[in-house]
Amino acid sequence: MIATDTIFAVSSGAPPAAIGIVRISGPAAGPALRRIAGEVPPPRHATLARLRREDGAVLDEALILWFPGPRSATGEDCAELHCHGGRAVLAAVCDTLSQFEGLRPAMEGEFTRRAFATGRIDLAEAEGLADLLAAETELQRSAAIANAGGALSRKVEDWRMAVLGLSAEVEAVLDFSDEDDSADLADGFDTRLSELIGEIEEQLARPRSEALNDGFRVALAGPPNAGKSTLFNALVESEAAIVSPIAGTTRDVIERPVAIAGMKFVFVDTAGVRDEAGEEIEVIGIERARTEFERADLVLWLGPDGQGPAGAWEIASRSDDPGTSPKPTARQFVSAVTGENIEALKRDVVDFARTVLPKPGAVVINARQYRALNDARDSLKHTAQRGDPLLKGEGLREARMAFDRLVGRSTTEDMLDALFGRFCIGK
Repeated sequence: MIATDTIFAVSSGAPPAAIGIVRISGPAAGPALRRIAGEVPPPRHATLARLRREDGAVLDEALILWFPGPRSATGEDCAELHCHGGRAVLAAVCDTLSQFEGLRPAMEGEFTRRAFATGRIDLAEAEGLADLLAAETELQRSAAIANAGGALSRKVEDWRMAVLGLSAEVEAVLDFSDEDDSADLADGFDTRLSELIGEIEEQLARPRSEALNDGFRVALAGPPNAGKSTLFNALVESEAAIVSPIAGTTRDVIERPVAIAGMKFVFVDTAGVRDEAGEEIEVIGIERARTEFERADLVLWLGPDGQGPAGAWEIASRSDDPGTSPKPTARQFVSAVTGENIEALKRDVVDFARTVLPKPGAVVINARQYRALNDARDSLKHTAQRGDPLLKGEGLREARMAFDRLVGRSTTEDMLDALFGRFCIGK
């Protein structure tokens, strides 16, 4: 990516729309704005202007804004053209900009990548923004906006400053040893180090962002003809699974993602499990069902009491059928046919998921951030176990490096390409 380039793109989503915003960023943003709009308005002041081609033909009447760097979204000089949002209008504006020397269309995520390169945001904030753009539920949105707003970055910076303070104390001891004087670490050094490790371990123990993005997984389990598919259809509110009185109708795993109470759930219908499985296809279906039981965050067991996977909820799925065997330990008595207690079961599942998923607005870390934070914790634990101040200093340095990786002070181009490739063009 060439920092001297000036880039442009439609940043307001796919047309047609009421308004279409074309963003320009880079050193030639000001001259480009003057060429297409005839002026550069005062900074951050919306001004009505006519956009024109090089030959003077009017393209559109639009609001224009000027954001000189570094006080802009990307940290560079930026301009925005708030045009009418028709396809032809935006195509004509972008075609005109492409003819200006030094301007080119932006690539995926390039505006955000430039914001990272200029220090406007760090890597954790960029990842939070990517999650925000991909958010499908309220819980995903609230977690992503916390990270995009710097909540995780501020916490990491506090930890980093604490490590720097401890490092300074170790360096002071090493300086005294060079002068043939004796010095010990200050009182409370080990206590503060232990408290810091505890804070990091508390964060590591919390649910990760994958739990939000992948959804809370609920598998329906039981023998053939236990009513799994009927209940599955009722929970996802669609005829996703075939319902039949013939045993073994469901041979494969069927899953459907749904949003309930602002959270993402994935309900999974599985093949009926029994010991005396028949044909090869049914055997494969049962093996896949058992695999799903292990993957699931929660299993609803619709079979006889006590015969389900460990930790599964006992569900009496045919409360409307007097001929059904009783389940005295059932957590919920439901009828997918009549709808009895289906909403109560949903509420119960939602309440349980809330104890497992991250809290709204809490700092949530992803797998990459977890690895970096785990490395920092391990380095600090090794530091606590070492007696030699030189080794303690090295452990603290390793912890600082792990924090730097987490927020992007040290990173690789491949990782950045993968991250910013998740963004749309124009962001």
